[in-house]
Amino acid sequence: MTTPLLEVEDLTVEYVTDARRVRAVDRVSFSIAEREVFGLAGESGCGKSTIANAILRLLRDPAVIAGGSIRFAGTDVLTLTADELRAFRWRRVAMVFQSAMNSLNPVMTVGDQIVDIFTTHERMPKRAAQQRAGELLDLVGIPRARLRSYPHQLSGGMRQRVVIAMATALRPPLLIMDEPTTALDVVVQQEIMAQIKDLQQELGFAVLFITHDMSLMVELSDRMAVMYAGRFVETAPAPDIFGQPHHPYTRALMNAFPPMSGPRARLSGLGEGVRFHDIPDLAPVGPGHLVAPTTGGAPTMEMNR
Repeated sequence: MTTPLLEVEDLTVEYVTDARRVRAVDRVSFSIAEREVFGLAGESGCGKSTIANAILRLLRDPAVIAGGSIRFAGTDVLTLTADELRAFRWRRVAMVFQSAMNSLNPVMTVGDQIVDIFTTHERMPKRAAQQRAGELLDLVGIPRARLRSYPHQLSGGMRQRVVIAMATALRPPLLIMDEPTTALDVVVQQEIMAQIKDLQQELGFAVLFITHDMSLMVELSDRMAVMYAGRFVETAPAPDIFGQPHHPYTRALMNAFPPMSGPRARLSGLGEGVRFHDIPDLAPVGPGHLVAPTTGGAPTMEMNR
């Protein structure tokens, strides 16, 4: 049996203050195979980005990994030294963050920022690095002349393409994409999604794709998990969840998006901070489909705070 590229088991992340400990990720387990696209959906604040930052060990105080394990290609990520982490990031796992403008240095040209990846991580001569930077912009459909541009001189879609190009620079086997189309209009969203698909097929990397938009996720993902209040409530092949969701929160999340056609319908939702009563571990309800049972499907009023 092939070892998964990424294995996360019982991951628990807490934010620790003098007053209390807040559990943001609660015993989450999943795996990602080579070349697989694994989607992670859920509302803002449910713990999606915390998982992504934990995988790369980018969590900052007061966040701590309180339990569980993260293994990449058989290597225990949680035991890596500072030097080993520097080699691990970008080369083995790279990340596309939510806001491209915040990910780019505003006082450096796009070209200098891409060149810095190659000169820092591969000790590549500057002239060769500049050539590779141009090739990366070709890959994402941006004219090479834009190497001399500063981030503010690019549109939102172009900035996002630059960030994706930088993430693929060292050909990592896994790309984490955290809300890569946030704040982009619908047309540009579709262009970016098409770009990600093409790159994934051409370069062969696996993807952890994080979003709250279920329609975008099912378009790209092979499998997906739905997350609520720090826990996974449902995991299955993406078409199965989209076509026949089992957990009440999955249905609520999908119903939170208005239909593009048909009669008007009232959008439904859940109370802020409500957790479903006594969510146990995921249990199978069909081939490859796992769901967290609830007591009568009813949420309690326990606040996840």
